[in-house]
Amino acid sequence: MDNKREQERNELHKTIWNIANKLRGSVDGWDFRTYVLGMMFYRYLSENLTNYVNKIEREINPSFDYALLNDKDVDESNKKRLVDEKGFSIYPSELFINVWKNAPTNKDLNITLETIFKNIEASSIGTKSEKNLKGLFSDFDVNSNKLGSTVEERNKNLCSLMNGIGEMKLGDYQSNSIDAFGDAYEYLISMYASAAGKSGGEYFTPQEVSELLMKLCLINKKKINTCYDPACGSGSLLLQAAKILGADNVSYFIGQEINLTTYNLCRMNMFLHDINYSKFDIELGDTLLNPQIANDEKFEVVVSNPPYSVQWIKHENPLLINDPRFAPAGVLAPKNKGDLAFVLHCLYHLANNGTSSIVCFPGVMYRSGAEKKIRQYLIENNYVDCVINLPSNLFFGTSIATCILVLKKNKTDNNVLFIDAKKEYIKITNSNKLTQENINKIIDTFKERKEIKYFSRLASFEQIKEQDFNLAVNTYVEQEDKTEVIDIKVLNQELKEVVHKSDELRKKIDEIIKDIEN
Repeated sequence: MDNKREQERNELHKTIWNIANKLRGSVDGWDFRTYVLGMMFYRYLSENLTNYVNKIEREINPSFDYALLNDKDVDESNKKRLVDEKGFSIYPSELFINVWKNAPTNKDLNITLETIFKNIEASSIGTKSEKNLKGLFSDFDVNSNKLGSTVEERNKNLCSLMNGIGEMKLGDYQSNSIDAFGDAYEYLISMYASAAGKSGGEYFTPQEVSELLMKLCLINKKKINTCYDPACGSGSLLLQAAKILGADNVSYFIGQEINLTTYNLCRMNMFLHDINYSKFDIELGDTLLNPQIANDEKFEVVVSNPPYSVQWIKHENPLLINDPRFAPAGVLAPKNKGDLAFVLHCLYHLANNGTSSIVCFPGVMYRSGAEKKIRQYLIENNYVDCVINLPSNLFFGTSIATCILVLKKNKTDNNVLFIDAKKEYIKITNSNKLTQENINKIIDTFKERKEIKYFSRLASFEQIKEQDFNLAVNTYVEQEDKTEVIDIKVLNQELKEVVHKSDELRKKIDEIIKDIEN
């Protein structure tokens, strides 16, 4: 699987790199990523809809092809059926393959694409899917000067973009062993973010880390009701539930994202993975200060990679301490470090039979003050199930070694498992990655709650209390001492031999000098 995954990933990266080279100097890198992902999405919607219609119609007519129909052959009842089933409709003439075919000679390509994008979104107006389609193409501005200073230049670049996306040989997006859309997003960020001075790594969790986070929550589960991510980014974490269990075994996906562009990308990603519009709800807004889910909603799986050390309170708000999410801890997370505010939010919305896994900045595990009081609350109420040290340099945009906090409300003992997995990785170019073997080792240790020397240890409530509620993994897992043990007797003998050889050499040198003088 790892080899197949890397082959698909390399093919994807190669294609994107070729597109980037063709548009180099024409489109700013950071804006370019939006156009690539938007065009990928347009192609996917077109192919997904075509395949859906063809599958039905070919049971009667094996040679049927929706892409070859005239628009007039699609009446209102056909359109309504498509919107009811898929959440949107596209006329045959507006399908990616047909627009791409005519792109080189279409002098109004920008207007054509703009109209099609509006039509796709408009097809859902007044239906149940309207919320999930609205504004999906808002970042894809075909008339922007970023694409070129003249209409001719814009159309030339749009045509090159369609050629690149159209020539991708990746099969069905959702059947790849990689998250093609998410991986394209990650790769585009890594290509351009540093040079552009922009930050984007917090919006995407590497697929291997997403897999680990989700598997921690799915131990002994074959089906779940709802999966929730309060800082869902491009949706890579949520989609792991569908990848691991199968989409039919996840009843509903819920997420919230504060960044508008990434919010759109997340909704696109749901469609790209063939998650029906009726099975997901992605909201826009600040999760900590303006959560879009009801207070009484509880979820079987809560996963998250929230932004590290984010300033979450800009102005003093005395009402926040009474918020049912934060009130039980008796203290708010520091206003410039919202990490544990996200943890408390996840805990509050966790069902009694559920599991939550959250990526955390290491400092929250040992810092004093309010963060120590929150840790104490979590430990004294027996919510902390496991803390896992991850390797450094796993995430784009930061080289820090993060950790995972696993929470449960139905623990049968008051022990906490600590796993030191900071050496579980392979190096790929300038970053580190978890392999399937690394993931399996961590999951197996977590599932069996095994103690392995230098790798994992179970600590009791009393032991954690003795450490003043410090949850840093290194406090509990013994570090292997690889310092070479030196035998002083052997060393002394070696020194004597060196001194003896030095004396012999000096005598020979003196003899040679004497001969030269004579």
